Amino acid sequence: MAKLKTGRHTSAIKAWRKSEKLASKNRGVKTRIHDTAKEFGSLVAKKDIDSAQKMLPKTYSLLDKAAKSGTIHWKAAARKKSRLAARIKAIAQNPSVK
Repeated sequence: MAKLKTGRHTSAIKAWRKSEKLASKNRGVKTRIHDTAKEFGSLVAKKDIDSAQKMLPKTYSLLDKAAKSGTIHWKAAARKKSRLAARIKAIAQNPSVK
C-alpha cells in the first residue's frame, strides 16, 4: 500500500480499508453457513436423521452468530432455521418422502 497522504480523502481511504476487512469476514461467515446447510441437505437426502439432528444445533449456532453480528438479517436467520427444522421434521414423520 502506498503511504497514506493526509488530506480530504484520508477518511475515505480508511473507510474503504475497513469495508474490505468486514466484507472478507462476512464472506467467510456466509460461506460456512452455506457449506453447513449443504452438508445438512445431503444428510437429509440420505435420510440420515440421527446425523442431521446432531448437526442442527451447530447450524443454528452459525446462523444465530451471523445474525447477532449483522452479517445476515435476524429474520433471514430465523427463516433458514425454520426451513432446516421443517426438512428434518418431514423425513422424520414420513421417511419415504424427500
